[in-house]
Amino acid sequence: MQNNHIEIVIIEDEEDILELVEYHLQKAGYKTIGFLSTKGVEQFLEEESPSLMIVDRNLPFCEGSKFIAKLRKYGYNIPVIFLTAKDRDKDIEDGFERGGDDYITKPFRPKELVLRVQALLRRSGIISNGKIKYRDLILNVSNRTLTIENRLIELTNLEFNLLHTFIKNINITLDRDFLRDEVWGKDSINFNDKTINVTINRLKKKIDPTGEKEYFIPIWGIGYKLA
Repeated sequence: MQNNHIEIVIIEDEEDILELVEYHLQKAGYKTIGFLSTKGVEQFLEEESPSLMIVDRNLPFCEGSKFIAKLRKYGYNIPVIFLTAKDRDKDIEDGFERGGDDYITKPFRPKELVLRVQALLRRSGIISNGKIKYRDLILNVSNRTLTIENRLIELTNLEFNLLHTFIKNINITLDRDFLRDEVWGKDSINFNDKTINVTINRLKKKIDPTGEKEYFIPIWGIGYKLA
């Protein structure tokens, strides 16, 4: 299973621990972004769609579990693992009551953290037996099918490859040359800019016929991104 479409946010004020967590998650194939405090995290969440957050509780400016409680109040449902030295029964209880999905106390074993991340992603439906979930899209890489709200959407091989490429690069602008090489490959002899536009429009009609979900954002003069 490739995990490089999955981005994990880590909020940890001790740089050595932050680097350790990022190292082991990246080694397991995940994309990571680290913060030394809660500052800037809300703005990041407004612009990006991470799959999971790992949060310390002893943070400057705002205690970790209180920050997550605030995010939950705003409607964010991102899975959260608390990774903290607060290990009393009351601390653990507070962590879950304020919106945590799992709780790991320091000192911790990096391998266990990675396994708990994998388990939580499976429980959340983000990864499961070769499946990739993004918003309401569930892409089954094993049998190359797409379902939306339990409804099977028929895609051509080209459309599947195009959607898979975008999901592996969420919120990244993909230029036409990259899409040509990644999706069309050796079949790109008669390829031109209109080829991408036509294929994306055909895909949009299948996965978002009313256009209200706005999966694809055109970036003028460059290409598209999935947002």
